[in-house]
Amino acid sequence: MSESSETQKRRRWLALGELIAIAALIVSAIGVWIAWKSSSNDKPTRVVEQRQAIPLTLRGTVERDGRELVIAPVESSHALESLMVTIPGAYPIELGSSGELDADTVASKVKDEVKGAHSVAVTVKARYVEMGKDRTATGKYLLRYEIEGGGLLGGRSLRLTGFSRG
Repeated sequence: MSESSETQKRRRWLALGELIAIAALIVSAIGVWIAWKSSSNDKPTRVVEQRQAIPLTLRGTVERDGRELVIAPVESSHALESLMVTIPGAYPIELGSSGELDADTVASKVKDEVKGAHSVAVTVKARYVEMGKDRTATGKYLLRYEIEGGGLLGGRSLRLTGFSRG
């Protein structure tokens, strides 16, 4: 019993189809293995909230009835390292980290002799720490003061009254 040529052709096509199916199965298995290997290397992505740096803003508090002005950062996350106040036409006043500005020091730097309220634009340069990093900032502020006293025998007396962004 010999097989017909038709049956032999069918078997050839069947064998070819089986080979293609086996090749597709092997390619799919390799793709699954590669995907599994690469997913085991992936660590979960950790999202860390990053805080943005906050610009330095200073506030002045009048103490000892105007004999002293304490300049400090508004933001509690800023730690002052040094502060330097420059009045136009005078040498800078170094305040250090305490930020304490004395009225007598200001009196020696300003030229006003007339009694009454005055103000002067000052440049403040600060070195501070924020989020563990050293930073510097320079800003213009308005220093307000009042000159009192005077007269025949008395000298002038300067009293600090305020400090604000200029």
